[in-house]
Amino acid sequence: MKKITLYHGSDKKIEYPQCGKGKEYNDYGQGFYCTEHLELAKEWACTEGCDGFANQYELDISKMNILNLSQKEYTVLHWLTILLEHRTFYVSSPIMKIGITYLKEHFHINTDSYDIIVGYRADDSYFSFAKAFINNTISLQQLSHAMKLGKLGEQYMLKSEKAFSEIKFIDAIAVNSEKYYAKRKQRDDAAREAFFKELEKESLDGLYMRDIIREGVKVDDSRLR
Repeated sequence: MKKITLYHGSDKKIEYPQCGKGKEYNDYGQGFYCTEHLELAKEWACTEGCDGFANQYELDISKMNILNLSQKEYTVLHWLTILLEHRTFYVSSPIMKIGITYLKEHFHINTDSYDIIVGYRADDSYFSFAKAFINNTISLQQLSHAMKLGKLGEQYMLKSEKAFSEIKFIDAIAVNSEKYYAKRKQRDDAAREAFFKELEKESLDGLYMRDIIREGVKVDDSRLR
């Protein structure tokens, strides 16, 4: 048995998370999104002027089929492709349209058989970095570095009945909006500021979306690692 502690930020207590609930256009599709970090859950529990709860759970993952996008066989392009298949956004250029098609053809992962998906959280700033890459504005190296800015860590998304049957509610920790909504905004602002500073240092030698399409870059290309 291998148990981990997870937290879910919400405007309410959630003692019994239910499979099949939640928005379909979240990062990895419909599911229950959690983090191992209490402070992050507190930040996401609040909207401006509205307090919330960091719901605490225990989850036995010993028998789970887990897709961990941080493992060596996956690249940031696998993570990005899953986002593109679930998030809604405006396609603003021809290169963006072609790039999306290319990624879906070559970096798609069938997630149907998995109980849990683990990977980066794509908050507003992170998703704007991802769109900039697809639009050929930043390189793959810059995108990969941007994923480490803001220190958001990984999120766990429970997606199967099996996963939901193993999650146990422990507590609901009250969260003050005045404190934690401000911290959430500060984290986002810090990630954007660090990203734009990184842009100033980047050379023109990186691998861009246009290069990936032109050269037919595939999963086994060493430049993706």
